[in-house]
Amino acid sequence: MRAFTTVAGWSVRPFHLILFYPLDYTFVCPTELIAFADRYGDFKKRNAEVLAVSVDSKYVHLAWQHTPRKAGGLGRLPFPHLSDLNKTMARAYGVLLEEEGVALRGLFLVDDEGIVQHATINNLAMGRSVDETLRLLDALRTVKETGEACPANWRPGEETLKPDVEEAHRYFKKHYA
Repeated sequence: MRAFTTVAGWSVRPFHLILFYPLDYTFVCPTELIAFADRYGDFKKRNAEVLAVSVDSKYVHLAWQHTPRKAGGLGRLPFPHLSDLNKTMARAYGVLLEEEGVALRGLFLVDDEGIVQHATINNLAMGRSVDETLRLLDALRTVKETGEACPANWRPGEETLKPDVEEAHRYFKKHYA
């Protein structure tokens, strides 16, 4: 994985999406990893790296990637598939269920400075949305590039909020009149 990418003549560190999931060969997990793998190009266009993490070993990850999708496998993932066998990452990110020894479905967006800008944690049975993750990534990029804020349900191309009382009042009058 490259630490820097050249974009329009600038060296830009990528954003990172860290996806914790409970275990390989389970039920919801392959649906999520396949969904993120199938949309990996959308993350790359946004200069974002995806990292999948579970407490299984690298050997189990390899076997799961060699298992066909129709049999509950993944096929080859286009992004790193990390083994957290000693549970250090899951514990550090606060997603480890200590007694069960597995991670909750943690999703972390880390900016180009290494700062976690968004975190969601789902229980074991609830999968995550790739579309919502991309929307959040777009919002994070917009906030960092413009210094403005993204209101509820914001989508790329829509109006943002300027961090100014009078400008915010104009926005509210326009959208909530």
